[in-house]
Amino acid sequence: MSHILSAVAWPYANGPRHIGHVAGFGVPSDVFSRYMRMAGHDVLMVSGTDEHGTPILVAADAEGTSARELADRNNRLIVEDLVALGLSYDLFTRTTASNHYAVVQNMFRTVRDNGYMVEQVTRSAISPSTGRTLPDRYIEGTCPICSAPGARGDQCDTCGNQLDPTDLIDPRSRINGEIPEFIESNHWFLDLPALAEALGAWLDERETSGTWRPNVIRFSKNILEEIRPRAMTRDIDWGIPVPGWEDQPSKRLYVWFDAVIGYLSASIEWARRTGDPEAWRQWWNNPEALSYYFMGKDNIVFHSQIWPAELLGYNGQGERGGEPGDLGVLNLPTEVVSSEFLTMEGRKFSSSHGIVIYVRDFLSRYQADALRYFISAAGPETADADFTWAEFVRRTNGELVAGWGNLVNRTASMIHKRFGEIPAPAQLEEIDRALLDSVAAGFATVGDLIRHHRQKAALTEAMRLVGEANKYVADTEPFKLKAEEQLPRLATILHTLAQVVADLNLMLSPFLPHAANDVDRILGGAGQIAPMPRIEEVDELDPEVLPNDFVGRTGYPIITGDYAQAPTWGRHEVAVGTPVGKPSPVFVKLDEAIVEEELARYSQARPDDVTGA
Repeated sequence: MSHILSAVAWPYANGPRHIGHVAGFGVPSDVFSRYMRMAGHDVLMVSGTDEHGTPILVAADAEGTSARELADRNNRLIVEDLVALGLSYDLFTRTTASNHYAVVQNMFRTVRDNGYMVEQVTRSAISPSTGRTLPDRYIEGTCPICSAPGARGDQCDTCGNQLDPTDLIDPRSRINGEIPEFIESNHWFLDLPALAEALGAWLDERETSGTWRPNVIRFSKNILEEIRPRAMTRDIDWGIPVPGWEDQPSKRLYVWFDAVIGYLSASIEWARRTGDPEAWRQWWNNPEALSYYFMGKDNIVFHSQIWPAELLGYNGQGERGGEPGDLGVLNLPTEVVSSEFLTMEGRKFSSSHGIVIYVRDFLSRYQADALRYFISAAGPETADADFTWAEFVRRTNGELVAGWGNLVNRTASMIHKRFGEIPAPAQLEEIDRALLDSVAAGFATVGDLIRHHRQKAALTEAMRLVGEANKYVADTEPFKLKAEEQLPRLATILHTLAQVVADLNLMLSPFLPHAANDVDRILGGAGQIAPMPRIEEVDELDPEVLPNDFVGRTGYPIITGDYAQAPTWGRHEVAVGTPVGKPSPVFVKLDEAIVEEELARYSQARPDDVTGA
């Protein structure tokens, strides 16, 4: 058994999340984590809401509320949505948790004391109308390298180069179009050049492993060529205070410096809340532990450069040496599992332009597993993918309802009607053994594909086996076996089908956990083969470290769960005599009229607001 860290990107809390977000970080990480638990690994799946930075302030200003109130509200919305989707976090927390503040400040001090933070005077972009710092990504202009329009102040998406706002030609604020002012200000910079050699060696090792997706390793190595120090503090009054600059409350740690530390702080918080405060070390200090980071491609740079650099600096493993802090030598990522983008009807998702399907709205009208299935079967695993309502209806009706759901219902209906319980088989024929052997072999094939982050191929293989089982029904025609002397053969066929449905249900459970529990109940089980997450209200662990912004807040909601009861990955023999009642459909067939209804629903553009992107 291995210790597996499933580190899931932190959704930003400036608003509810849309299905493009969960296609990148949510469903792929949950499929992987559920499978790895069933395969016998000790999985720790962690994440939380990312709640600092200027976008929160801009959104709060627009609503006439405080940043904390906005973050509190959106944190709860996101928590509820992710639980409804069935994402099996061991801990989903938030970056405004006091435990997170303490861990981030610990990391900063050690990286600084090891010599990998350098103080420099830089030019910060300020909004002339508000006097507030403009974050890099809120400034757009022409790229000085490739001349592409629409380059951001942190990166040009066209050529992939990192930028500073001062590099841009004709910079403008995305918020209101005004020309930013640039003022001189002292900031701490992460000295990436002093860590470049160690970063390069780590990336070479990762490339040699052959496990990283080619687009991720290529992008990661390309950005190493133009590496330079990067500011890790900002002129802003919403964020984690900078250790040593307590007399400068208008300076806070950069949101991306603290957000990536969340994977570590969430692991520590999980351990503290389980009553074993040192348990997190099995995933972070153990060199045999493996860690997988799930995100969309726009976050690669922070996970293949900034976060590994922070870890190397903390460990004292750059060119200046140094000593690790009291957290010990921390593991670097084993793999950065980056998905591409999901578009909607051929257009990029944009909350600000009304091109969006929020998770909450989607789940209010359709089954969670229908969304999970679409993302797993047709999502942006290694290339951009397009969500269309027509394709969603086609896959739901043609694959889930007519394929898998039909097999389950036909099997259970025949067993209920003819025997009332799972019958004992008579003599197996070659056709029975062939199907049983084929499905049994699927566990190894499907499991290996999931383990290597080829979830589309894994689901395709599982559904191919569903097709084999449906063909078996057509070939054996159990519905025609009505004579008394045909009962032994009928019992054998239906026992075979019961076993195959149970096998396939287990195989599909990482993808379709809600349906898996329904199918298990249909076959007479307890309906608990895919343990579900739950929301708990918890108290702050270190309230004394929080700034005055948090006076009065004593706790917050988390996602957690007990997933130890999930069955092991492989065949579990069905029990002869288990009662099987009359089944209800597992999946809801969709009326094709919803395509036009949904297209009309999302045809109205919304007011432009960059904070909703």
